[in-house]
Parts: sequence; structure tokens; C-alpha cells
Amino acid sequence: MLYAIYEWWYAALQDGAEWAERFSFLNILQYLTVRAALACMLTFGLSLAFGPRVIRKLISLKVGQPIRSAEEVHKLHELHGAKAGTPTMGGVMILGSVLVAVLLCGRALNPFVAVTMFVMLGLGLLGFIDDYTKVKLKNSDGVSARTKLGWQFGIALVAGCFLFFKPEVAGTLPVKEPNRAAIDNVEAQGLVRSVTNEDRFPPKDASGYWVQVDGKAQAMSSSELTAPVMKAPLFDLWYLAIPFFAIIIIGASNAVNLTDGLDGLAAGCTITTGLAYAVVAYLGGHLVLGFDYLHMAYNPMLGELAVVMMALVGASFGFLWFNSHPAKVFMGDTGSLAIGGAIGTAAICTKQELLLVVIGWVFVMEALSVIIQVGSFKLRKKRVFAMAPIHHHFELRGWHESQVIIRFWIISILCAMVGLATLKII
Repeated sequence: MLYAIYEWWYAALQDGAEWAERFSFLNILQYLTVRAALACMLTFGLSLAFGPRVIRKLISLKVGQPIRSAEEVHKLHELHGAKAGTPTMGGVMILGSVLVAVLLCGRALNPFVAVTMFVMLGLGLLGFIDDYTKVKLKNSDGVSARTKLGWQFGIALVAGCFLFFKPEVAGTLPVKEPNRAAIDNVEAQGLVRSVTNEDRFPPKDASGYWVQVDGKAQAMSSSELTAPVMKAPLFDLWYLAIPFFAIIIIGASNAVNLTDGLDGLAAGCTITTGLAYAVVAYLGGHLVLGFDYLHMAYNPMLGELAVVMMALVGASFGFLWFNSHPAKVFMGDTGSLAIGGAIGTAAICTKQELLLVVIGWVFVMEALSVIIQVGSFKLRKKRVFAMAPIHHHFELRGWHESQVIIRFWIISILCAMVGLATLKII
């Protein structure tokens, strides 16, 4: 909406309308950084403003979080038994504020924005149904694992096909015409000494992904896999990219869901991961900083994804205000499945799928601990951890809940910094 206002104002200015000159401040709405910052502040403000009302409504509806019994979790029930009845489904605060912010500050028809919001809202709806089922049945089971996985796969598969086949994403090869405007821009900013090869930048009005290999712009398919420390794509997955994309989205969604077991843990890690991918998205759509300097995969439409990520960051800050220990509300599967899906989709859109392992290491660590625990017990009849996910392991080893949360936040911050640093190793 804000960008549409800018376009309306700019068209009036070009037509010589007198009123347009008086509203010259509207020029700032064209800038991605401004709209991303506004999206972050808006979601934070909306969460603070409507959070208490949402919590009161959830309490009145008696949608309290079911806690597993002592027979199921033994000593952990002593640590978390008092949380029984805390309202869940708080993820609606995150989803609602992000949706409003993206519609106002972003360009909703941008393919990267559209697919990320589709995954986020689709998985959020699935999580809402799961949370409602738990509350209705008064147990922690909810929707069956097979049903949930089936719906996750369906949503992820649609997103994967969209990213694979959509021309603006997959790319089309235009007539080769030197991007003289980009070359002049780089020279004017003094970021390089000289531009000796006009093939250095993508052609004018090029679509799809581009990488710079040996000083020349090279078109790249959305199915090609990249690594943060490699300039050229590793290899092309072809049609296998579609199930690969689906696995990333499902894996990220479930990883965040597993992390959401302590007050503020998932929300805090979402802030660092979302902020890191907002930076990656911005750079991935920046011809000078991302493409020419950092040699990242570039897509002219990718920068708009930063608005979605910053909206998610602001919403997570706002939710953390009420979810910090002792939590007044839990995000539930409504929030965790949606957040994970959005982060996984962002990793795919930015062509930094492998970087997610570094930036989102806390989420990966939580998921791996469950896989290792289950695998070890089935194969050896022995447990590796006192309990999985791993945050409960540290609780049972004597760490206070707040210690686990803050220390995992620290790890998340450091991993996000390391992940961003890898973009300029070579």
C-alpha cells in the first residue's frame, strides 16, 4: 500500500501537479529500508496494543495449554506443571500483525512475498487446527502426526512448484544488453576502480536469479544449489528441487515447533534468524552490495522479502513481551509452524538454503536432538540425552529455565553473525 502511494505521488509529480511538490516527503516510501523498518515497528506496536486483548480473549475461551502428565515426562512435569492452563494459540498475534504490516508496507504481489505469506498463513492455519484439537480434547496429542505431515507436505509442495516454475523466480533469458545504468552507478560510488567488462552485470530488465562468475554475470536457475562460501552454484537439482524445497520448508517448520518448549525460546531465536535473513534478502536484491561485492545470488525482486522478515522480527519482539518467563501466553503450533515455514521459504527464495543450518543452528540442533534420541532408542534401546528436545536435557541436568533460554539466545545471535560473515569469506 505504501509503495502504491509512492507510485501515485510520483506519477502526479511527473505530470506537474502542484500538490505533489508539497508532499515530497512521500519519496521515502520508495526505499526498501524505510518500509522494512516501518513494518518492524508496526508489528511490534500492534502486538503491544492488541496483545492484552488477545490474551484475555484466549483466557475467556479457555484455550489453555495441555501439559503432559507426570507419567509421560516424569521430573519435567514438576518443572512445567504450573504452566498448565496458560493460554495458547498466541501465534494469531504474530500472524495477524505480520499480515497487516505486509499489506501496508510491502508489495503483496511480489512473488517472493506472496509465496512466503502463503506458506506462513497455510501452516499457521494447520497449527491453529492442531491447537484447537488439543484444547478441545484436553490432551497434548492434537492432529495426528501423519495428517499434519501430509498437510505440511501439500503446502510446501505448492510453494516449491511456484518457486520452480514462476518466470520471475525461475528466470527467463532476455536479449543480452549491457546494464549501463548499473555500471555507471558502481563507478560513481567508487566501489570498484573500473569496470572493464560490460558483461559484469545482468542485462537490463533481466528476471530470475543471476550470479557473477569470473567477473561475468551468469543466469542461474532457481533449482541450482548455492553455498555461502562458493561463488558459483554447486549443481542443478532440476526437478528434484521441488521435493528439496518441500523438505526445507517442512524441516524448518517442525524444527521451530520443537524449539517452542520454553518461555520465549522460539520467539527469541526467531528474532535473530529473521533479522539475519532480512539482511540476506536485502543484499540478494541489491545489485551493487549483494551481486557485485558479495557475489551473492541476485534477483531484482528479492529485496522485497526483507519487509516480510522485518515484520516477523517486530512481531516476535512484540510476542516476546508477553511470552518472556513466566509466559502469559504460548504461541502454540499456530505460531511455531508458521514461523518455521516462513524462515524455510525465505532461505529458499534467497538461494541460501544451506546457510540456514548456520543461521538457524538452534532450530537445527533441537531437531537433530530428537532425531538422534529416537534413532538411538530404536536401534540401541539407549537414550543419548536425558530428554529431547535438547533444551529439556539441560533442564534435567540442573539448568534453570531462564538459563537455558538466555544461553540458547546467545548461541542464536552468534550463529546469525557467523552466517552473515560467511557471505564475504571469499
